[in-house]
Amino acid sequence: MPQASIGIGPRAGRIAIFTHSAVPDSKGGAAPSCCKGDRCMDERPRLGVLGGMGPLATADFMRKVVEATPASCDQDHIPMMVHSVPQIPDRSAAFLSGSDAPWPYLRAGLSCLEALNVRAIAIPCNTAHLWYERLSRTSDVPLLHIGEAAAQAVLAQEGRIRKVGLLATSATLKGEIYQARLQARGVEVVLPDSAVQQELVMPGIQAVKSGNLALGAELLQEACARLRKTRIDGLLLGCTELPVVMPTTGLEIPVFDTTDLLARSCVAWWMQQTTGCSFARG
Repeated sequence: MPQASIGIGPRAGRIAIFTHSAVPDSKGGAAPSCCKGDRCMDERPRLGVLGGMGPLATADFMRKVVEATPASCDQDHIPMMVHSVPQIPDRSAAFLSGSDAPWPYLRAGLSCLEALNVRAIAIPCNTAHLWYERLSRTSDVPLLHIGEAAAQAVLAQEGRIRKVGLLATSATLKGEIYQARLQARGVEVVLPDSAVQQELVMPGIQAVKSGNLALGAELLQEACARLRKTRIDGLLLGCTELPVVMPTTGLEIPVFDTTDLLARSCVAWWMQQTTGCSFARG
């Protein structure tokens, strides 16, 4: 049965309905039967956002894109086409169990964004990047990588970060989205011990996803405190739920918010596309 999503068209009060079928296309995802909707009158490059993982993290990412954009009026901001479908199966559970359940949903979301003529796509979910290579191979649209954006920020500290602590889902840790990038460039990545991961980090992430932000903050800040005892030089928030409830200042060590760093990467891409420079605010 076709699924429908609703978007606001270019004229005030007009709503565009985008429907897509769950029938797999030749790339392994669901082929959209009609995703185009209304075309924008402004033909500047659009950013696609493959979101909903989770929805609060996607909203946080969009806010950070807006805040990082050097804009003086509404019209200066990046046009974003957002596919926020929370029904994508749990990425961490799937990866750890050897399941590929998220793949057709991720590919279907990518198909809808491609049909909307986006010029680049961001995925504000660290664990979903375990499918990044496959998604990238099936798309002609460049996908901006959250791990690369974060690694570049850590390396920009010019040797001041030799040991960085990493808080993330168990699947992100096992998939080594960050370890290989940083360790190959001389930065040691310190992970929580098994007890902290299972008793604090994963329950904290789940608390944020379920809307219990106070509990999420309590658990995740305790995990941070435990990790800091290993004398890390910096802290990498490798899950987009974490910065929703965790402070990124006042910890006496640099905190790398991967949601913010991906947002800044998107702004840099946009500025390069439209003005030839790559400045992001802040």
